[in-house]
Amino acid sequence: MPPDPLPDGHRAGEQGFRRASLAIFLAGVAVFAMLYETQVLLPELARSFGISSAASTLAVSGATAGLAVGLLVLGPLSDRRGRTAILHTGLIAATVLAALLVVVPTWPALLVLRVLQGFALAALPAVAVAYLREELHGSVSARAIGLFVSGNAIGGLAGRLLGGLLVGLGGWRAALAGIAVLGIACTVAVRLLLPPSQRFVPVPRDRPVVRQLAGAFTDPVLLGLYGIAALLMGGFVAVYNAATFRLEAQPYALAPAVAGLVFVAYLLGSASSAAAGELAGRVGRRPVVPVAVAVMGGGIVLTLAGPLPLFVVGLCVLTIGFFAAHSVASGWVAVRAAAGARAVGQAAALYSFWYYVGSSVGGTLAGRAWDSAGWPAVVVFTGALAAGALVLSVVLGRTKALQAT
Repeated sequence: MPPDPLPDGHRAGEQGFRRASLAIFLAGVAVFAMLYETQVLLPELARSFGISSAASTLAVSGATAGLAVGLLVLGPLSDRRGRTAILHTGLIAATVLAALLVVVPTWPALLVLRVLQGFALAALPAVAVAYLREELHGSVSARAIGLFVSGNAIGGLAGRLLGGLLVGLGGWRAALAGIAVLGIACTVAVRLLLPPSQRFVPVPRDRPVVRQLAGAFTDPVLLGLYGIAALLMGGFVAVYNAATFRLEAQPYALAPAVAGLVFVAYLLGSASSAAAGELAGRVGRRPVVPVAVAVMGGGIVLTLAGPLPLFVVGLCVLTIGFFAAHSVASGWVAVRAAAGARAVGQAAALYSFWYYVGSSVGGTLAGRAWDSAGWPAVVVFTGALAAGALVLSVVLGRTKALQAT
């Protein structure tokens, strides 16, 4: 007898759609609050452990490097074992490590825990896009992916705001404790809400993982999207890493709690990612990505302005552009991989791998640029990354489509 047909996927208005979207949204909040929990704390960590600004950025880059490695393991594993179990396990491990960070005694131990935490946090970006594309009806998957990315933005905002507030009250340990509590609450909610997979089809075990990974590197569009991910994320994290030092230095001299308020710009990123997903559903992904990248580049240039309000406006503009571009590009990867008969989970994991490689490299180099020549050097560095991403996005817009991508 032929196998039972797979369900069509959850549609808009159905309980399954609401539960899946909310669960992945909350997972994004937890993961990105924990992933970037040390970013607003960088000056405090540098003072507490007696290290340089550039060295302190390893508290962020170490986690994103661990996440990048985790993606290479968990992405292929999810294609064979399923999505939900990996997501739940990763969230639980990450929250345990978040609690251990509160009592870590030394700088090297903190870095080790951050790398391990990053590996555990890879569970979400390794499976989220593939899960949403599989379990939701095609008519709403782009919208849900946009909501997922908006959860990432809100998580990043929550971690930074909470960290900035608590570091002023009780130091960096109190800040990390508050974020650990947030992570635990979201992890429990995801466990209760996330619908089990109904449309997952495992990749056959007779298809070697290395061969499948190699297949994801044979499509020039996927390669271009990986490059865009690395360049955009490298520039975005570089700006925000260096911004924490600029805001606490003269002439602004802001307290950590006040400096952390600039991350409210992430709310704009949350809105722009959802809006870009809707727009891409109407006009296609190809014209949306280069426009969003150009907006990000304009924001980087605006941060050169001396007055604090204009600097903040620049951060807002680049945040809008970054999240819009990332939201559409990440969804494009899943659609392109499926159209080319490639494993979607592995293609999405490779996109995220290069995304976080960019974060690790760009975030660390930002500290060096700041130490060597101040903010103008940071702008030159990140502006060059945005320009490279713009060129790639324009080229991709002219490549042959396998279907309406």
